[in-house]
Amino acid sequence: MAPAKSKAAATKPSGGGKSAKKKKWSKGKVKDKAQHAVALDKPTFDRINKEVPTFRFISQSILIERLKIGGSLARKAIRHLEEEGQIKRIVHHNGQLIYTRSVGGAE
Repeated sequence: MAPAKSKAAATKPSGGGKSAKKKKWSKGKVKDKAQHAVALDKPTFDRINKEVPTFRFISQSILIERLKIGGSLARKAIRHLEEEGQIKRIVHHNGQLIYTRSVGGAE
């Protein structure tokens, strides 16, 4: 007669295979949806005219992040500042416009 196995040992699955415990994937971190301004108000416009020309690196992404404005507003603000000569274009690649502050004012 073969040696008797305990109930726990008999029900425990062996090594690997289908019955092995599956890996639990982490849920990951969820970023909150940003509530950026979609309309331009007077304080935001004043802040754009005062602060943005002092940035060393100016792009749509930077304005969205720092000023909490929408992408279309950021593009309009950049276009406005370039027309006034307050910022100078460095690179225009596809959709990403990169600017810097205009040293020495408008020429």
